[in-house]
Amino acid sequence: MKFFSGFSLKNEQHYFKDYINSSQYCVCGFSYGAIKAFEYIKEQLRVKKRVDTLQLFSPAFFQTKDEKFKKLQLLGYRKNRDAYLREFISLCFLPYEKKIIEHDKNSIEELKELLCYEWDREELKDIAQSGIKIEVYLGGKDAIIDADGAREFFLEFATLTYIKDANHFLLTN
Repeated sequence: MKFFSGFSLKNEQHYFKDYINSSQYCVCGFSYGAIKAFEYIKEQLRVKKRVDTLQLFSPAFFQTKDEKFKKLQLLGYRKNRDAYLREFISLCFLPYEKKIIEHDKNSIEELKELLCYEWDREELKDIAQSGIKIEVYLGGKDAIIDADGAREFFLEFATLTYIKDANHFLLTN
C-alpha cells in the first residue's frame, strides 16, 4: 500500500486504518494526498504497473468554490502561514475535539495546486475502465471540502462511502 498525506501533514494514515486496503497494489491519498495518489495512478498506468485499488479519503475538492474563496485562502496563507495552518487543522477536526498531528513542509504552490485542482472525469473513467477499483470516502460534517459536491461528482466513477457524522479525518464523535 502506498499512502499520500494531506497538505502540510505526515503520518496521518492511522485515522483511516479501518478503511485502508493494505494490499501492495493499493494506492491511498488523504485530502491533498488524494490528488497526488490520482496523479501517481495515472503514471503507473502509463508504465503498465499493477494497481488494483485507488482509495481517496476526503479528496481535496474545491472545483465548486469560486475564485474569491481561493484567493482569500491564498491571502490568509501568505499573511500568516502558521495561523492559517492552525485554523486549517482545527477545521479538519470540526465538530469534534482537535487531536495532535504531525506536520510536514508545505508551500504556497502546494496550496494553490490543492485549491485550483480540477478532477478530470475522462481520466477517472479511464482509470475505472482499466480495472482499478476507485473508492471515495467522505464525511458529511467535513468543514474543509464540499463533501456533497464531491459525492455527486465521484459517484459516477467510484464506490462511495459517505459517513454522515464524520469530519475531514472521517472521525465521528
